[in-house]
Amino acid sequence: MNQRMFDRVLIPTDGSDAVEPAVETALDLAKTYDAMLHVLFIVGQPSSVSGTGEGFAGLDNLLNELEEEGHRATDAVADRAKIDDIETTTAVRRGSPHDDILTYATEHDVDVIVMGTHGRTGVKRALLGSVTENVVRHSDVPVLTVHRKPED
Repeated sequence: MNQRMFDRVLIPTDGSDAVEPAVETALDLAKTYDAMLHVLFIVGQPSSVSGTGEGFAGLDNLLNELEEEGHRATDAVADRAKIDDIETTTAVRRGSPHDDILTYATEHDVDVIVMGTHGRTGVKRALLGSVTENVVRHSDVPVLTVHRKPED
């Protein structure tokens, strides 16, 4: 049985410049291994909301805008993949970023997850947490982390 190393590559994106090196790496892997590229955007869903009335409508509007941003971000990666004839599927979900990345990877039998790191250190990292770190710690499949280029 001659199986490719990677048949399905997952690139979670937040559409930021910081994830660009990871997108490039995921595109390269998918092209090299003739793999399906899965592009995923997670809209962080608040775990609790206080208030009533207009607050919920405002939240719904914000989440809808973030979902539209997610479609733009995933479509941009898919458009780049088409240039190299890389088969691509995109998804935008609402929920907890690290949990939903792992769930998506399991549901779609992903072989490798390629993730960018934002390069936070010290207090910022401790306060903000790290989606990438949580995925690395809990993933059943390999996670390739790609650091962004340092800012001057």
